[in-house]
Amino acid sequence: MNILKFNSDEDFVQTGANLIASLLQSNPKAVLGLATGSSPVGVYAKLVEMHQKGLVSFSKATSFNLDEYIGLPVDHPQSYRSFMNEQLFNHIDIDPGQTHIPNGNAANMEAECLAYDKMLEENGPVDLQILGIGSNGHIGFNEPDANLSSKTHVVDLLEDTREANARFFDSLDDVPRQAITMGIGGILKARQILLLVRGAGKAEAIRNAVEGPITTQCPASLLQSHPNVIVLVDEGAGKWLK
Repeated sequence: MNILKFNSDEDFVQTGANLIASLLQSNPKAVLGLATGSSPVGVYAKLVEMHQKGLVSFSKATSFNLDEYIGLPVDHPQSYRSFMNEQLFNHIDIDPGQTHIPNGNAANMEAECLAYDKMLEENGPVDLQILGIGSNGHIGFNEPDANLSSKTHVVDLLEDTREANARFFDSLDDVPRQAITMGIGGILKARQILLLVRGAGKAEAIRNAVEGPITTQCPASLLQSHPNVIVLVDEGAGKWLK
């Protein structure tokens, strides 16, 4: 793992955006693995700015998102499709047909999981997978568990995850109880992984992920087994790293 710590938010987001832009400049047909949540927002904003300046194009790229809530209408403001449209897709030149997000409203979720993995196999591997990390160490919506699924699957969200996400909803009762998520095996197939970690609330999680033992109780710790991981942490998130 290559761990970079930043005191400046501007340097954090510019570094993340530069890594993605450099990939697209060298490989315009790159397959991007995208994430939602607060950590990548600044990086997406910087990519939009770079695109508007003519520095990067997404016109030939393909994207796959990690996860989606189950049961939220696709146009719900907190669906991950809405998030990606608002934060990135609507402001760049990517082909909407080349942006893929699991369908949280599929009639047959098992079939949707299989179909998503098939698309990943046919289009992949992902060239660069962007990740955030949950305060309990989850990546995607792969929650701590004795056993982790390698493939795309339906997951019951833990209460601490739902509580952490409740700030985006009117109340905790409105937060979905399930999600569909790419599995750990799918994540680890990416050629390169970019883990973005911001805020003191993630300090324990990132310390466990990069300095602790590899354990399914901290799913992000499995990233230690990947040969090409770049971790960007801000001052708060990195305060306990050696």
